[in-house]
Amino acid sequence: MKRLIIFLCSIFSISATSCKESSSKGVVKVVSPKMVQTLLIENSIQLLDVRTPKEFKEGHIDGAQNIDWFSTTFDSDIKNLDKTKPVILYCKSGGRSAKSGKKLLRAGFTEIYDLEGGITRWKKAGFEIKF
Repeated sequence: MKRLIIFLCSIFSISATSCKESSSKGVVKVVSPKMVQTLLIENSIQLLDVRTPKEFKEGHIDGAQNIDWFSTTFDSDIKNLDKTKPVILYCKSGGRSAKSGKKLLRAGFTEIYDLEGGITRWKKAGFEIKF
């Protein structure tokens, strides 16, 4: 009987884990700079820098659109994005992009990626920035 219970618990655990991993919609996935680089190869990706305009001018990832997290128009600005296309978010180190991801989820976006460690980690990994 004990073996049967252990077996059933194992099966349940495996199935619960595999279901969780296969469902990527409705969550913000934190991804490495290398993974972001891979995702950017796809043309349908929307890259969003949520830092201030001043920070953006000091260097950003090529192709990024700047929508300032602190702006009073942030909520209305994100409505101009395409909810059917994936979004990659980043900020300086990850705090603002994490908060932005939650707002995008509430706004109906389903495929959201957050650059782990922000642009700081991007630069540290040796990836290029644009001025």
